[in-house]
Amino acid sequence: MWKFLKDDVDVIFEQDPAARSYIEVVLTYSGLHAIWAHRLAHFFFKKNLFFIARVISQISRFFTGIEIHPGAVIGRRFFIDHGMGVVIGETCEIGNNVTLYQGVTLGGTGKEKGKRHPTLEDNVLVATGAKVLGSITVGANSKVGAGSVVLKNVPANSTVVGIPGKVVIQNGVRVKPDLNHQDMPDPMMDKVEAMELKLADLQREIDRLKKVKQEEGNRP
Repeated sequence: MWKFLKDDVDVIFEQDPAARSYIEVVLTYSGLHAIWAHRLAHFFFKKNLFFIARVISQISRFFTGIEIHPGAVIGRRFFIDHGMGVVIGETCEIGNNVTLYQGVTLGGTGKEKGKRHPTLEDNVLVATGAKVLGSITVGANSKVGAGSVVLKNVPANSTVVGIPGKVVIQNGVRVKPDLNHQDMPDPMMDKVEAMELKLADLQREIDRLKKVKQEEGNRP
């Protein structure tokens, strides 16, 4: 346990250049407080003391602005930078050396039972405001861009950006964009395409009216 706690502190010095001393980190870093509170809550959760576990998690949420369900499984050297607004669901599984920034949600997509939250493998980074939803897996060494919404599995060693999230880099190689929206609807793109069709219809109608007017003007 002490090794886990020390790892939680050490990773902050590795990830955050603003960290100056152990006493500062231990007393002022809300992400660290949330992680330590979760480790205690998770201990009671595994003992089926669910009420105590939830009370601890809610007290932690009140003071840190970070909500971690006591059922979530979190590995070593987990780092939450700033952290305000972070939400981690009950069936989340988080590996080692994972980093989350403020506003990240690891949530579900409905009222399904069982595994309904994401799995983040080792060395994953999820940037500010990203949403990773559903029982999906983000592969090891992958990055999720700020503001992205990820609804499908992410291969290892990948970078995902956009709404919905798409892999743009895999194994260090830029991936050609996939413009086929058959499997993953993109409401914004659908609206743009519909607007383009409407504009094309209007342009044809304008051209037709111009032609009719020109023909009428040429009549004797």
